[in-house]
Amino acid sequence: MFTIYVYVLDTLADWELGYVTAELNSRRFFKKGAPEVSVKTVGVSKKPVKTMGGLTVIPDCIIEDIAVNEKSVLLLPGANTWDHPAHGTIVKKAGELLAAGAVVCAICGATVALANAGLLDKRRHTSNGAGYLEMVSPIYKGQNFYVDNPSVADHNLITASSTGALLWAKQIIAYLDVFHPNTLDAWYAYFCTGEAQQFFVLMQTLSANTE
Repeated sequence: MFTIYVYVLDTLADWELGYVTAELNSRRFFKKGAPEVSVKTVGVSKKPVKTMGGLTVIPDCIIEDIAVNEKSVLLLPGANTWDHPAHGTIVKKAGELLAAGAVVCAICGATVALANAGLLDKRRHTSNGAGYLEMVSPIYKGQNFYVDNPSVADHNLITASSTGALLWAKQIIAYLDVFHPNTLDAWYAYFCTGEAQQFFVLMQTLSANTE
């Protein structure tokens, strides 16, 4: 079973997590025989945090509870508070997870936290535009590994820009192998284009894949 740890912190950018957490938690488009998935929120403590959208989230567990193994997936959302020293603990844990073969997924401001820890220096990654990480991270040395795409998957590291939440979700779902490939392609096409015909294609893949 995969455990999806969603790091929650004050000013968390709600919309960046919406696509991926909704699909992983609901399992509504999972293929038959897909791996079991458990979604948990994790915080510095179990004290409530307030998202950028004003929602209150009480963490299910704390950083020390994260299992460091290949079945763990850490989601790091954007936020305006990543520069707070308290978040150094989760960044350290991200490094441990990467080394253990677990999946670490960072979007928007969370990529800066990884850059500040040197975790992007030798891995393909992206962020909020070429030159952004140099501007905000004085120790960043990963310029040669920067890819100017909305989301980039490099083995067990998946990073995205602030506008890359949908592709980021697709790449995470693909890594976990919980959708049939044709379902995932149709799902992405529908939410990417908004075309009604893509919704029917998505529904057809679900029927086809249960036969």
